[in-house]
Amino acid sequence: MPPHAPIANVSSSPYAPKYTDSLSRLTNWSIIESTLREGEQFANAFFDTAKKIEIAKALDDFGVEYIELTSPAASEQSRLDCIAIANLGLKAKILTHVRCHMDDARIACETGVDGLDVVIGTSSYLREFSHGKDMERIIKDATEVINYVKSKGLEVRFSSEDSFRSDLVDLLNLYKAVDQLGVNRVGIADTVGCANPRQVYDLVKTLRSVLKPTTDIECHFHNDTGCATANAYAALEAGATHIDTSVLGIGERNGITPIGNLIARMFTVDPDYVASKYQLHKLRDLENLIADAVEIQVPFNNCITGYCAFTHKAGIHAKAILNNPATYEILKPEVFGMTRYVSIGHRLTGWNAVKNRAEQLGLALSDEDLKAITGKIKKLADIKNQSMEDVDGLLRNFHAYKVAGDHSAIEQLLVLPDEVSPDVAVAAH
Repeated sequence: MPPHAPIANVSSSPYAPKYTDSLSRLTNWSIIESTLREGEQFANAFFDTAKKIEIAKALDDFGVEYIELTSPAASEQSRLDCIAIANLGLKAKILTHVRCHMDDARIACETGVDGLDVVIGTSSYLREFSHGKDMERIIKDATEVINYVKSKGLEVRFSSEDSFRSDLVDLLNLYKAVDQLGVNRVGIADTVGCANPRQVYDLVKTLRSVLKPTTDIECHFHNDTGCATANAYAALEAGATHIDTSVLGIGERNGITPIGNLIARMFTVDPDYVASKYQLHKLRDLENLIADAVEIQVPFNNCITGYCAFTHKAGIHAKAILNNPATYEILKPEVFGMTRYVSIGHRLTGWNAVKNRAEQLGLALSDEDLKAITGKIKKLADIKNQSMEDVDGLLRNFHAYKVAGDHSAIEQLLVLPDEVSPDVAVAAH
């Protein structure tokens, strides 16, 4: 078989691509969770030591393979926090993110972390306006730092910053140089969120072709243009092995690939693989922990855990969902400890959804009864949405009147308030 020929996908998921690139890692990838590094750069973020430890333990319980921490060179407290988390004995490997600078590397190597994520800007913007180094100097500094980290027996990743605005020839020369030094991973960073999935696929595939087969590829995508999750997926399709995430995507500006989004996307490819790696039912608690810590709300449309994620409203959707959830759900809420909700107190409701609610309440009503009640709900919802309590009250009252044989009360129940005659209204008072 040619080295890049498409191969049949072995995943059991019907949503997985039928054919994938031979280099694809869609069913063999790892998360480098950066809430405690990238996430600290979020505008609202401040994590004291106790909170960092709580977050690290929660990430470890969820099952992430790596936890990335703020550089210990950033501040004395950052250094102490690195030491504290590295000594927790977690299952996840502990990494710290440092500049390509010997001073940073020396401090980091003494904290007890499992590895260093070394980074330096390679675009013309960063070379001119940030560190001021040319590519020859960058390679020289990278060689010194990488050799030092390796001499300490630690894992090392070397990444370019602002990769997608860097010259391709410069990038490949740099990556080949660090690859020969024996780094564990090289990194691609879409630092300003400018990349699209096609660009990501092309760059990762090109990089994969020039690296040693044993060298992993890590990718870091910012979400400035909304492509972070799609770019992460494209990177894995092309042969990337590790994706940087943060909880709820928090980070510099509007952040990076959210862990929940990545889980949702990859679960559709191979649910058994994802469920075997991660404690999916702990995702909601993990996101709530971070939301509380940085004083934000979990977005209503958040993948998996948003309060609308498994809410169905339109009548045609509700009927199908009640017959077979797969009609309008690509993810199973129960896998993630979530439940679906069929909204019925609105003008788009259908009688099948109302029937389902009556059955949940244990109320025996005929289809004709339910259609009449649905008509009343729709009329009321033209004025304002009805809460579930409003709908339940209507159903219970109708059922009680029917059991009592009070047809007059049922008739009055099914008309709108402004349709009731003045005499009846006075009598009601």
